[in-house]
Amino acid sequence: MFKAFLIKYGEIGIKGKNRHLFEDALMKQIRHALRSVEGKFYVRKEQGRIFVDAESFFDYDEVIEALQRVFGIVGICPMVQTEDEGFERLTATVLDYMKKVYGDKELTFKVDARRAKKSYPLTSMEINCDLGEKILEAFPHMRVDVHHPDVLLSVEVREHIYIYSQIIPGPGGMPVGTNGKAMLLLSGGIDSPVAGYMIAKRGVKIDAVYFHAPPYTSEQAKQKVIDLAHLVARYSGPINLHVVNFTDIQLYIYEKCPHEELTIIMRRYMMRIAEHFAKETGCLGLITGESIGQVASQTMQSLAATNDVCTMPVFRPVIGFDKQEIVDISEKIGTYETSIQPFEDCCTIFVAKHPVTKPNINIIRRSETHLEEKIDELMKTALETVETIWVV
Repeated sequence: MFKAFLIKYGEIGIKGKNRHLFEDALMKQIRHALRSVEGKFYVRKEQGRIFVDAESFFDYDEVIEALQRVFGIVGICPMVQTEDEGFERLTATVLDYMKKVYGDKELTFKVDARRAKKSYPLTSMEINCDLGEKILEAFPHMRVDVHHPDVLLSVEVREHIYIYSQIIPGPGGMPVGTNGKAMLLLSGGIDSPVAGYMIAKRGVKIDAVYFHAPPYTSEQAKQKVIDLAHLVARYSGPINLHVVNFTDIQLYIYEKCPHEELTIIMRRYMMRIAEHFAKETGCLGLITGESIGQVASQTMQSLAATNDVCTMPVFRPVIGFDKQEIVDISEKIGTYETSIQPFEDCCTIFVAKHPVTKPNINIIRRSETHLEEKIDELMKTALETVETIWVV
């Protein structure tokens, strides 16, 4: 029945003179999302509205699922379109719509007409009244309720006339690519994919870096992270995933530094490497899945110690979330089942039995001086041997 969709956006509507830039970015993301759906679609803009017209056969559920992954969309309205050929034609289209969508259901309704085309002979209020009367005549089991209707029937009179009554929620946020680019430190856990999703939701393009430690971490652990990147990319768009061989650096730290400081010092070198790739690829910040107090490396003092080596902002969107709140989001975006697969990442392999929870930055810096003999060479090798995977 439906061959077109009205796309509703939120924050974009308050962007003033720059609104068209955000609308164009949203249309670009919609076209990208619909590439994975069988069918041909035309995405267009008309007087502050974005429409998706199906120009061939398509799977309705697949289209809705694809659009629900496009940041910037707050509502998807399956609609019927008719031409301005008089009130009788409009009435026939509305009655046919109500019959096909609601049939013999006993419900209340309200007609909400908007006449953007001022040459149309009826005012918005007249359309409301006249259409409401016709619906009551055709469906005597329905009633009007102007305050709390079961069905709000929207009729927009523009160059064409659009009829819809359902608003399927979208993910909200801002179109990806409208707010710069950032580098996600992606592990195989629950938190970092959620962090990437949340920053992408604010319009930020995402790339990622993963620290692999063979033979202490398996190829299955690496594949798990690639799979997580694929799941995040369904929302964020394509991701360049930089896979860094971190084994030699970890072993050297393990050999030269106090074991209670291992996690913090390893984390500091991860941040240094991630920032290298961030600067190289035009990113404006780093993204981590850290949450205050969740583990020893995420106390306030530990976070300050890892921040100490960064020259660009570090975004931590789940910083104040409880674990269950993060799990809830991971389940919503489909990453949870992959994240809980039992393949260890490089962080968990080298965890100390009694890690320091309140590291002193000066002491940590002093411990890192024990690495001066070889660390630059090991870092250089890690950067030169990185494997970059294009994830879509």
